[in-house]
Amino acid sequence: MEKVRNEAEKKNLQRRKRRSSRISFSASLPEDVCGAFEDCICAVKYSTDPFSDIRESIIQVIQNLGIQDWNQMEELIYCYIALNSSEVHTFIQDAFLSLTFSTV
Repeated sequence: MEKVRNEAEKKNLQRRKRRSSRISFSASLPEDVCGAFEDCICAVKYSTDPFSDIRESIIQVIQNLGIQDWNQMEELIYCYIALNSSEVHTFIQDAFLSLTFSTV
C-alpha cells in the first residue's frame, strides 16, 4: 500500500479512486478522423476498470481493422484521446504503452 504523507494526499488518492470507478467512454468520432476509422461506430461504456477495458477495446480494434503500421496506430490513439475526457487520458496512455511491450 502506498504511504500517504499527509491528509491532502490521502484525500486526493481517494478522489481519484472514486473517479476511476465511474468513467465512461464517449460515442462520437471527431470529424477529422479518416482512413480505417472514419466508418467506425463508437459506444459509450461505463467502467470500473478503465485500463483493462480500454486495453481490450484497443486490441479488438487492432485485430478487427487489421492495423499494422504506426500511422494507423497514431490515428487510433488520436481517436481515443479525442473521444474521452482528460481524466481518462492516463488510462489510454497506459493501455497503449502496455501493448507496445507485449504481443497482441
